[in-house]
Amino acid sequence: MAKSSIASIDWLTVFLFTLLVLFGWLNIYSASYGDEFASWTDFSKVYIKQGYWIALSLLLIIITQAIEAKFYERFASVIYVFSLASLVGLFIFGKTISGATSWYNLGFMSIQPSEFAKAATALALAKFLSDMQTNIRYLNHQLKAFLIIALPALIIIPQPDPGSALVYSAFLFPLYREGLAATYLIIGASAAFLFVLTLLFGPIWVVVGLAVAMFMFLLKNRKRKPKYSRYLLVLLVVTGFCFSVNYIFNNVFEQRHRDRFNIVLGKEVDAKGIGYNTNQSQIAIGSGGWTGKGWKEGTQTKGGFVPEQHTDYIFSTVGEEWGFLGATAVILLFIFLLARLLFMAERQKSTFSRIYGYSVVGILFVHFAVNVGMVTGLLPTVGIPLPFFSYGGSGLWGFTLLLFIFIKLDANRVNEW
Repeated sequence: MAKSSIASIDWLTVFLFTLLVLFGWLNIYSASYGDEFASWTDFSKVYIKQGYWIALSLLLIIITQAIEAKFYERFASVIYVFSLASLVGLFIFGKTISGATSWYNLGFMSIQPSEFAKAATALALAKFLSDMQTNIRYLNHQLKAFLIIALPALIIIPQPDPGSALVYSAFLFPLYREGLAATYLIIGASAAFLFVLTLLFGPIWVVVGLAVAMFMFLLKNRKRKPKYSRYLLVLLVVTGFCFSVNYIFNNVFEQRHRDRFNIVLGKEVDAKGIGYNTNQSQIAIGSGGWTGKGWKEGTQTKGGFVPEQHTDYIFSTVGEEWGFLGATAVILLFIFLLARLLFMAERQKSTFSRIYGYSVVGILFVHFAVNVGMVTGLLPTVGIPLPFFSYGGSGLWGFTLLLFIFIKLDANRVNEW
């Protein structure tokens, strides 16, 4: 007899999700409340709207758990195509907010389809890779997998919403788990590293430094008779890449993105302009000390010195009001959640469920790492929310669907033999 689905739910993951959502709401409340009393029907208050969105997310959870687990695999392609159509439709029916045409205006609320496209892409990728005819080690299958990942990202970029598009790099994680050669990850990481080095020191110094390092390596290993032509080809490719960096930086990136990179790299100091948000966020976090100033007692938070503090910069509220210990606790909660999801992904009997689980881990990790890095000034500002924490109905519902679909798949693993 099949084990009850409710009994099979991973309640530890549900508990971690609940802690993050509730603590996130407490910080949204602190970052946005005033001294005046607000009724629970006053939708001008963001913490009240977030409260309703949290309540409605419970309905989403019930729906994801009520649907048969096989539904997600059977209709993954349909869900993916519908998601792509919703993204394309933005160019015709979309509403522009903060310079990005990423929203549908439904009258009583706005919906951002890119938040739901991540779960749809995870389902489609899991469906494709779990097919018995698919082998990710074959080039044609790799190209198809990359196409599944790239299509929504390419539609999102011109909205423009580069932050949401960046998240799709997270799908390299499940691809690597399923056998994608590490060469792709090495090339990607090396390209990013060379890009930053070139911006800092210029293409000539980077190429000269690499040539010297390569010469020393070949000299040391000359007895092994290395293939010099291969190293020469690598040097030529790297040289071409390095000398194209400035063109890409100046002609492909928008001015605001160039400014943010320059600030993080220390090439510009603009505490009152493009770097204002990050600078104020760092001040807020640093002022919290070890234990923080107390809930609703943050002077930077109350003074409204950190723009968008209830959305992308919500972590600065944690740092100021709960201090180093509170910020560390939040980081540990995310680490525990990610570790638990990894454990769950590895115990799946279904390849589809395992791949989807790794996709969930990758997406949550990229959001978490980039957001915290952005708020603390370690990474450029790209506008990526902190999962389950940042204000926003679409974001909360998108992450809730993403997570609880996997919880449903995991609960059903006892019936997959």
